[in-house]
Amino acid sequence: MVAPVSPDSRTGRLRLTVSPVFLARRRVVDRIMRVVLFLSAALSVLVTAGIVYVLLSESLKFFAQVSIISFLTDTQWTPVFQDKHFGIMTLVSGTLVSSLIALLVAIPAGTVLAIYLSEFARPQVRETIKPFLELIAGVPTVAFGYFALLFLTPIFQIFIPGLAGFNLLVPGIVMGIMILPYIVSVSEDAMRAVPAELREGAYALGFTRLQTATRVVIPGAFSGVTAAYILGMSRAVGETMVVAIAAGQQAKLALNPLEGAATITSYIVQISLGDVPHGSIAYLTIFAAGMTLFLMTFAFNILAFWLRQKYREVY
Repeated sequence: MVAPVSPDSRTGRLRLTVSPVFLARRRVVDRIMRVVLFLSAALSVLVTAGIVYVLLSESLKFFAQVSIISFLTDTQWTPVFQDKHFGIMTLVSGTLVSSLIALLVAIPAGTVLAIYLSEFARPQVRETIKPFLELIAGVPTVAFGYFALLFLTPIFQIFIPGLAGFNLLVPGIVMGIMILPYIVSVSEDAMRAVPAELREGAYALGFTRLQTATRVVIPGAFSGVTAAYILGMSRAVGETMVVAIAAGQQAKLALNPLEGAATITSYIVQISLGDVPHGSIAYLTIFAAGMTLFLMTFAFNILAFWLRQKYREVY
């Protein structure tokens, strides 16, 4: 509704006349939008709370039968065997080794690419490369898993004779490619947020463009860049299908990346697709492993938040 306009009798100027109906309708719309926005914001909190409740309640049932000390110190994980062992560190080791390999691939490549896009690339080049990176993020992880198992692994076996058919090396490299768009996008946004005055000051002191990028831009965007690294780490730790397909399902301490090993996510997939009776101790291990994975990613997010608060530059 458009408020009517009428001339003021004393000054002759136009005066905006707001009717009570118009004000009442605006108040109603404002309240409705406040409620909608609040519910939208609360939805993510409610979903997270529900996930935590399910994991915690089912994990407590598991730990009522299994000692948490043996859960953290045992070196075997055989919940579906006759001789049952519940050493989660066997799965954690495989998860960390594959994620570390992914970071060794993604962090150097992502940092270099982010510097290029932020400091060196022309706008046309930047707008061409970024959609390709977004396409990588949109490829299904199942396709990446079979790409690692059927294409990359035979090629790597030519150059690494001791490489097993199921191994942690190739899935780790593929996961590094998968998390590359996240690291590049967040890092580049952080670098582009550094004020141009800092770059101009560096150029005035005789810095080259590379020196400016490494000595001025990256330190200025340190909080955002480290947040990108930890985001990539969280993404790699939670990856499921690549390691489930190409890393194998054998739960053992992952001391050699050339051999296969199970990760937390691959074990959850393995048990979820099996014939384990609902409510059994083997079934409850899914939630104990899921809670472990949740705590790991939560710790990474807390670390990212701390680094962002500690080293954040306000311009």
